[in-house]
Amino acid sequence: MKQRMAIYLDKTILIFEEEDAKKIYTEKYFGKFIDFGEKKALQLSFEESLYLLESKKITIKNNKDNKILDFELFYKICSDLDKELYQKYCVYRDIRKKGYIIKSGFKFGTHFRVYEKGVNPYKTGDKTKKEHTKYNVHSVMENDVFVYNEISRYVRLSHNIRSIALLGVVDSEGQVTYYSVQRIKL
Repeated sequence: MKQRMAIYLDKTILIFEEEDAKKIYTEKYFGKFIDFGEKKALQLSFEESLYLLESKKITIKNNKDNKILDFELFYKICSDLDKELYQKYCVYRDIRKKGYIIKSGFKFGTHFRVYEKGVNPYKTGDKTKKEHTKYNVHSVMENDVFVYNEISRYVRLSHNIRSIALLGVVDSEGQVTYYSVQRIKL
């Protein structure tokens, strides 16, 4: 399979080549298209970029020095910018390997939104139950400590959009266990 070229540009990963961008996007909806000056580009998150790099579907070139970034160096760059990257990437990779569509959950107060296999997360108009976000997944390390109101807010937001709140708990070996968190009315 041909590796597509991505550019690391000031904390952003972009694919400018239109054919490459469309190919990456249509393969399970990686990234999102953005306007970049007079061009369109496919913007990838750190987790998406790492997954595609590890899967050898993209090559990443550093815009500053035009050097190709291998997985280890790119992971270090990303983890210096995002202190939660380890647990987020473990969960992201695990969900992607299971075939689900996974996108940012930032606006829903969590790390990821997860859709059923094959669902277009960008569909407009009426959506069937299958097309809604199935899970809101927050990634945590097994020894993390929480404040109850953080979990309450996360669960309420998940229920408001008719999705299941999951905690993706990463252990010291990078294995992920998922726990459903629900609000129960008495």
